[in-house]
Amino acid sequence: MPDRQPIPRDATLSLHAGAGRREIGAPASSPPVMATSFFTHPDAVGFSAHDLSEAAPHFYTRWSNPTLTLLEARLAALDGGEAALAFASGMAAISALFLDRLASGDHLVLSNVCYAGVAELAHDTLSKHGITVTPVDTSSPAAVAAAMRPNTKLVHIETPANPILRISDIAALAAIAHASGAELSVDATIATPLGTKPLTLGADYVVHSLTKYIGGHGDALGGAVIGGQERMAALRKGSLIHLGGSLSPFAAWLILRGLETLAPRMALHEANARRVEAFLAAHPKVRSVFWPGSPRHPQYDLAARQMRTFSGLVAFTAKGESGALARQLAERLQVVSYAVSLGKTKSLLFYIPTDDILRSSFHLEGEEARSYRDWAADGVLRFSVGLEDPDDIISDLDQALG
Repeated sequence: MPDRQPIPRDATLSLHAGAGRREIGAPASSPPVMATSFFTHPDAVGFSAHDLSEAAPHFYTRWSNPTLTLLEARLAALDGGEAALAFASGMAAISALFLDRLASGDHLVLSNVCYAGVAELAHDTLSKHGITVTPVDTSSPAAVAAAMRPNTKLVHIETPANPILRISDIAALAAIAHASGAELSVDATIATPLGTKPLTLGADYVVHSLTKYIGGHGDALGGAVIGGQERMAALRKGSLIHLGGSLSPFAAWLILRGLETLAPRMALHEANARRVEAFLAAHPKVRSVFWPGSPRHPQYDLAARQMRTFSGLVAFTAKGESGALARQLAERLQVVSYAVSLGKTKSLLFYIPTDDILRSSFHLEGEEARSYRDWAADGVLRFSVGLEDPDDIISDLDQALG
């Protein structure tokens, strides 16, 4: 009977994918940082990105670097993609993808609930390049289908969506996009590759802010796009090289270090979030709580079908004025930090006013604004549940809520 190679699982891939064959004397615990801006090689390509081929050696770190190559191989393996491309931040990754796939006269369908930087990029920048954008509640496949136009080239969603953790059906939206000749990109930062693998559900691209859960320690910015080999090669030649949003080798090394503990960290993030969600749901000052792993989440059935793990981000709203409660929490919290960002080892809580989101993204009004307010009321308290002892997290919340 022939020997069968085991298929690595995610925890193994996050430690070993892309490392290649072990050589005698090679470091066993950590890859080296290739901290150089250029390389010497007799077959080095010229100064033009058009000279870059699949077999080109490392030549200039803005183009490629061994430390980045290892990170990209590991990310591609985790997401089930053919290739990945690392960028200096999540915004650099999304900007590169949008500007690569969209041109003047094209149309983008974008989730009306997404990271504020993405919404502002679409609203303030893409319009200057002749690209039209339609904000849509992407939790409704019918709304997405109705928004499609003959010139729609890309549908971009976040699932779960930041900050209200609304879920979009990736497989359904991929079918709608492809039927119209468009592509689907999915920001899966909150889910991580352990929670959702959009490419296996029909998406064309996956985007991650590596700054969040994948890096995990709050000490490195980074972003990535994962997809097909041919598409990623074109993205490298175009947006990466020409826009210059390349990731530094040291940041890549820090993210690789964080990636090695992604599986155990996410298990603990999820376990702690489950405890916190239950505590908040029973608290008299809390109006509503959203966490995809709870049966109380209005889209729990979809989340359970689409996600394998539910991550550590919890959103909640107050029965009273959320801004006032946020100020109280900021003053009283001791274990939890009142700070922006998410996905760190330490617990972070931050208030996001609904009016700020509506103004900064698409100036939403009418039905679109009502849809958002149904979830977010007068604002969302976004709680990135960390790795502290859950009893200490809950005790801190209890005393701070008063």
